[in-house]
Amino acid sequence: MKPAPDSSPRSIIVIGAASGAGAPDPATAEGPDALRHYRVFHDTPLQHVEWDAILRVPRAARDTPLHAVAALSARLAAEVATVLAAGHFPLVVGGDHSCAIGTWSGVHRALAGRGPIGLIWIDAHMDSHTFDTTPSGQIHGMPLACLLGHGETALTAIEGTEAKLRPEHVCLIGVRSYEAGEAALLQRLGVRVFAMDEIRRRGLLAVFDEALAIVRHGTAGFGVSVDLDALDPDEEPGVGTPAPGGLRRAELAGALSRLRGDPAFVAMEIVEYNPRRDRGHVTADAAGALVDAVTPLPR
Repeated sequence: MKPAPDSSPRSIIVIGAASGAGAPDPATAEGPDALRHYRVFHDTPLQHVEWDAILRVPRAARDTPLHAVAALSARLAAEVATVLAAGHFPLVVGGDHSCAIGTWSGVHRALAGRGPIGLIWIDAHMDSHTFDTTPSGQIHGMPLACLLGHGETALTAIEGTEAKLRPEHVCLIGVRSYEAGEAALLQRLGVRVFAMDEIRRRGLLAVFDEALAIVRHGTAGFGVSVDLDALDPDEEPGVGTPAPGGLRRAELAGALSRLRGDPAFVAMEIVEYNPRRDRGHVTADAAGALVDAVTPLPR
């Protein structure tokens, strides 16, 4: 990976995380290859987009979901850190949301010398279970808890034993489906959660501005993790775990457009695309539209 020239904007480097090991429907593992095939991420006059690796679970780690998620997360963290060190912008494409453990552990590693990182988690779910609270046992319901330092050591200790995120630098947007155990953890930690009822009452743009204030305050940079199930499945059916009553593509793209040209915005992640549930790759197009929303426009 060559460093970005000082006179050129950083490229978006797309990294696939082709695993569904953390989810009940493994078809999300097909998401990165499908999105690359559909070419939904493309260059603009001001932004170069380039696919890097599509990472897969090593054969030796496919015996259990825990081993699979831990092994892929370690590989992904190293790749993300390398892209950031080269001066580029990593765009991680899942796969199920357990890949977030690797994505944000890698960002933490790259920025550790400068300060903590902030994260906006856009999702229908809280993804904040541990093995002690999960009713399903699925690891894609645990990544945010792991990044906050709670859960299985094999997952929390990737790129170091310290928590990769501090609660005061994290917020969730779009939540509408969760269990008591994960909600109790986030409430105890003081993580700000913007549920769909608040979004509908205040408007997404007002909520997003408050979220940006949270993740920018006292951090060296921030990122955005988008689970496509944050979108309404009536409009975007191709997701791993659909939940009714979600965001519309246009309104989320409008909010994300506030990030164009922001140097503190250091990485993005789009996960849980399930091509087997999609209709005419409409949800794949939504993933492309969300990335388009954050890329600079010609003046």
